[in-house]
Amino acid sequence: MARSSVIVTGAGVAGLSCALELSERGLAVAVVERGHALGDGCCSWMAGGMLAPWCERASTEPEVAAWGAEAIDWWSRRYAGTERQGSLVVAQPRDATDLTRFAHRTERFRWLEGDAIAGLEPALAGRFRRALFFPDEAHLDPRGALAALAGELGRRGVTIEFGVEHPARASANEIVVDCRGYAARDLLPDLRGVRGEMVVVRSPDVALSRPVRLLHPRLPLYIVPRGNGLFMIGATMIESERRGPVSVRSAMELLSAAYALHPAFGEAEIVELGADLRPAFPDNLPQLRRNGRVLHANGLFRHGFLLAPTLARWVADAITREDFESEVSHADIPQRRRA
Repeated sequence: MARSSVIVTGAGVAGLSCALELSERGLAVAVVERGHALGDGCCSWMAGGMLAPWCERASTEPEVAAWGAEAIDWWSRRYAGTERQGSLVVAQPRDATDLTRFAHRTERFRWLEGDAIAGLEPALAGRFRRALFFPDEAHLDPRGALAALAGELGRRGVTIEFGVEHPARASANEIVVDCRGYAARDLLPDLRGVRGEMVVVRSPDVALSRPVRLLHPRLPLYIVPRGNGLFMIGATMIESERRGPVSVRSAMELLSAAYALHPAFGEAEIVELGADLRPAFPDNLPQLRRNGRVLHANGLFRHGFLLAPTLARWVADAITREDFESEVSHADIPQRRRA
């Protein structure tokens, strides 16, 4: 039987990763996106871009670290802008117990003292007594990474058609991979949105080479360098499905936490404020679900760039199974996949 063509709906990190993985395995693929340009209405556009499986292990299920470890090599092979500089976690002396607690919940780090912190990040010299350094982690610019995936898909002959809604059903010679994120709640009623907010600032007076996490008592903060004096500041995770601009409280908390990391951020120029909804299932882990010839790939939560490669592999493994074409049941793919 001839292999069906695949339509991937959604041009965020999940959709583009799935499309590329499928194309690399020899399938005919097309991507459709209801937005009118790359990143239009896409929560991936607001992401931090941290490939930090062991930092995330401190507050997530162990699967996240196991699956996320795959992502660093996957992105390094496909996006030249992937920076393998590790991650740094710091806390003020009064919050030293938080740093110790963080360390007990994770692995693949080493402790740094004051001079070693300064050697790694001179801008933080004298500001923190101890830190955790995760040397195997990485980060990337999400917008550059999405553009790189789209460019590679174009070189492979995969079209991305914008302004197109998700098809109600797949035709007899098509398989649909639904990667619409929170927009797929019309078909996935247990999917919820978790609001995330971020600030991008320009601060020529601060230089960081890697993501830095500050274990702040009110709002654990991460700052991701984007080059040319730009920094993305994030960490809000609000159980709310409200879309709309960043709240004043969130902006103040993010900026005050950045100031606590380094006072020079007090003079930074605000370049962008943004918010969107991350799609999550009740267990906060990604899932595949099948309904006939439609395969739903969703639930990346706040781990979009970290777990998208694993989700893409699951999708490609499922579709390239020899018996996939003949299967039409609703429950033939486990709803929760483990490493």
